[in-house]
Amino acid sequence: MESLDVMLEGLCLARRSRPEEPTYLLEVDLQPTGLLAVSCSNFTVHLHNKDTLNLMGRYRGHTGPLCGVTFAHNSPDLLYSGSSDGTVRGWDVRRPGTEAAQVFKSDPSHSYCSFDLSCSDTLLCAGTERINEDSFLVFWDARKPGGGLLGVYSESHSDDITQVRFHPRDKDRLASGSTDGLVNVFDLSRGAEEEALLLTCNSDSSAGSVCWSGPDHTQLLCLSHDEGLHLWDLGQLDTEEPLTVFSTSDARSLTPLSDGGGVDYLVGGRWLDKAQKLLVVGGNNSGDLHLMECDDRGLHLLRSLEGGHSSTVRCFLWDAEGEALVTGGEDAQLLLWKPGGEELSTGKRESMKSESALRVKSRPHKKHGYHRTKKAT
Repeated sequence: MESLDVMLEGLCLARRSRPEEPTYLLEVDLQPTGLLAVSCSNFTVHLHNKDTLNLMGRYRGHTGPLCGVTFAHNSPDLLYSGSSDGTVRGWDVRRPGTEAAQVFKSDPSHSYCSFDLSCSDTLLCAGTERINEDSFLVFWDARKPGGGLLGVYSESHSDDITQVRFHPRDKDRLASGSTDGLVNVFDLSRGAEEEALLLTCNSDSSAGSVCWSGPDHTQLLCLSHDEGLHLWDLGQLDTEEPLTVFSTSDARSLTPLSDGGGVDYLVGGRWLDKAQKLLVVGGNNSGDLHLMECDDRGLHLLRSLEGGHSSTVRCFLWDAEGEALVTGGEDAQLLLWKPGGEELSTGKRESMKSESALRVKSRPHKKHGYHRTKKAT
């Protein structure tokens, strides 16, 4: 098993996309057969070749900010995107520039700020912004385009649901995070919301992103909007052992850099199966990236990547097959980092930083300790 630091040691900047317009690159997903999908702050979805980063096409149709993109797992020519316009749309990547092949909606008052697709491709879930005092998890049967609305959960969160993440192997396991500070885990096979809720954890802040982790994906990583980090072990749910593996209210100062300072923000986390390690990416406002390992001892700096971005990095993914890193950010650039890579054209980093003010909503959130639900009898 190759160690994580060895995997990252040889990374160099190999390709840089040339932005055509000023837009933030918000999220990125990888199609196994070679395409990258990127959600942009101008409400479009871009398709890029994963090796050259050449733009292969774009999709227009959403009328509000996007909340993510994801390829179907078993039908890789199908790409989904969600938006605050109250739609989740399915696109045929074989036909760039065409209208959405599928459109999923719920109540007209719903504005989505997160969504995901189950590992079986059968279930779509979107999390809404708060509506009066309520927030909703909306479910559709993904096999019934436009008519597969199954229902909603409405009792588990009291504020914007900023993240929903299906388990990578269990089609019925779902995690959700919210600006109310709570991270919930559901077993959807149990049906009704009260029975399905297995666990509630408290991030002590506004939960920003959630990531399944660990060799059996029994751990859950939560990053908060104010740079807190929490790693919980759900494998301890039926024991008396504590669920918390590691927790800090501010992770920025935990990994001293060469200049004596720390990272300015956390981008996200990914479990890497080959290395059997949890990778957390942080950055500086100047665009430098810092790759860290996270475990029960905290964060440990493995590698810094400099000279790439010129502004805040918003998203990344790890290409396990090519052992490459893809990053995108507020400078409108998509970068490919590969072992032994050498950028074809060097020089000063360009920036087409958008003037649009994308701000994360921050509302007072309730503080609760995590609690274990009763086991089914």
